[in-house]
Amino acid sequence: MSHKLYFGNFIDGAWIEKSTEKGTDVLDKFSGELLTQVTMANDDMIEKSLVSVTKGHSELRSWSAGKKSDFLYKLRDALKRRQDEAVDIIVNEAGKPHSYAVSEVARCLTTIEAAAIEAKKMTGEMVPIDFDHGTGKTAYTKRFPIGPVLCITPFNFPLNLVLHKVAPALACGCSVIVKPAPQAPLSALFLASLIEEVGYPSGVANFVNCSIEQAEKLVKDDRIKMISFTGSEKVGWHIKSICKTKKIALELGGNAAVVIDEVSDYETIARKVATGAFLYAGQICISTQRILVHTNILESFKKVLIKEIESLNVGDPKDDKVSVGPLIDKSHLERISQWCAEAVNGGAVAITGGKVFNDKQNIFMPTLFENVESPMKVVDEEVFGPVAIIDSFQNFSEAIEMVNDSKYGLQVGVYTDSIANLKRCHEELEVAGVIMNDIPGFRIDTMPYGGIKMSGFGREGVKYTMEEMTEPRLIVY
Repeated sequence: MSHKLYFGNFIDGAWIEKSTEKGTDVLDKFSGELLTQVTMANDDMIEKSLVSVTKGHSELRSWSAGKKSDFLYKLRDALKRRQDEAVDIIVNEAGKPHSYAVSEVARCLTTIEAAAIEAKKMTGEMVPIDFDHGTGKTAYTKRFPIGPVLCITPFNFPLNLVLHKVAPALACGCSVIVKPAPQAPLSALFLASLIEEVGYPSGVANFVNCSIEQAEKLVKDDRIKMISFTGSEKVGWHIKSICKTKKIALELGGNAAVVIDEVSDYETIARKVATGAFLYAGQICISTQRILVHTNILESFKKVLIKEIESLNVGDPKDDKVSVGPLIDKSHLERISQWCAEAVNGGAVAITGGKVFNDKQNIFMPTLFENVESPMKVVDEEVFGPVAIIDSFQNFSEAIEMVNDSKYGLQVGVYTDSIANLKRCHEELEVAGVIMNDIPGFRIDTMPYGGIKMSGFGREGVKYTMEEMTEPRLIVY
């Protein structure tokens, strides 16, 4: 890798590259080669970050909207100049296919620009109280930053999902401590270098690599006023249980469904569904996992879908033709293998894939199961791997029941030609987002995004994150 890799902790505007704690190796997810060893923060660094982020908030909250916006534009321009570095880091540390990494960095630029725009648009509301004993009075709200935010981020979008927290925080006046995923921390540290480059004051943004125990100290510390977490449901709900009275936003998992009604354009839909299920080895929260097809078109659609799945290129993510690369580590490969074996033992049939493609490089074959039923994990849980199931329904009411029969509620995709069914989807599906005539993996960085049920609560999307990170204060006169 020709670009410089940042491997320290960025605290109070300075890099700390030595520690009493043992470092953590960051590997190339395809070759297994060592990229670098990241410095882990010790207790003194954790305390320093808390002191720093408190100071940083006092500075940032006093900035004008124009100044916050101007600095975000500088940050966008800095990333634009160095976007090739960002792409290379994402491909190597996250195992993300090159073309998809290019797309992620493009989305990052959109995220930062949206924050720069929203920084100058944040507003409260006039409150109508000119009646009864409020007659003659005026009231309105103004939004104020909640305070220092702890941002805990996942490996699968190691730059953009950091920016989904950091950019809105900087836009509304909240300082941050970022704890990146240990499997892929380098993209976040690269962002820290950009923040340093554009001249943000010390303490506004701190980046720490730390143990679970130290992360829990950050979660519990009273100087942190909000926690924004994206990751697994197990960890997310645990954090909620220990964060006391702090505000928290959770973006957790899902086992997203796509419903395919009686439609005729099999090939286009099958191609989109295959991509939606297996892109980046299915390591996306809104990856298509449950494919529900009207029984009248099931066999015809299934033939086309299998053809599309088997035409996907599997292998080295640095190859632009590859869309299915390695899983993030060996433990995920072993877990997915176990879940697939359990499904087969329970009567499920792998109609394509179903086995390891390359054990050394942690690649699992794109896999489609039929004859599945609860409580198979490939149906009930989030696989977070290149595994999908296909099932059928006889009428649209049954399809809605099948989608809702899940502990998750993130997004669903629905292909239908019926306006009546479209309306029913919006009214009856127990999810936070209904994507019509597209896969559930559709996402634009400015739209409200989040989940219900076990998929979490709160919303991301720049404007909506800013609302989460601010509180309205009422004045009456």
